Amino acid sequence: MAAPPQNPVWLLLMTTVITIMMGSNILLGVEGAYWCVARSDASNQALQTALDYACASGADCTPLLSNGLCFLPNTIQAHASYAFNSFFQRKAMAPGSCDFSGTATIAQTDPSFGSCVYPSSVSDLHITIDFTPLDGRPSPDYIQR
Repeated sequence: MAAPPQNPVWLLLMTTVITIMMGSNILLGVEGAYWCVARSDASNQALQTALDYACASGADCTPLLSNGLCFLPNTIQAHASYAFNSFFQRKAMAPGSCDFSGTATIAQTDPSFGSCVYPSSVSDLHITIDFTPLDGRPSPDYIQR
């Protein structure tokens, strides 16, 4: 019997077949996400001015309303960070879109918390692939069909 081919496509195909047969989940993540957040050393007055500008110039500030998912914590630092990041992402991370008169900085750590999710430069480019096992076991309830 001839040895199987040793090329990457064949190996990927075999890995996929084995994964399907084992009923595994595959999680793919993308590194290199960026967020624009308020600088911790910025004054509240400077942050408020920059927050007002961001919200008036294209940032989605709806989640910062009192009934929004990002209202709490109700601090100028948290609200400015969310607005700055929304503006930054909507401007496709254009040069200068994360400055706000020196009150903002680029972060590589996700500032999201609880139900407040900050969009990132890869905007949730995480893919989950769930395979139904071939051995007849029922699929977990969280898999939608």
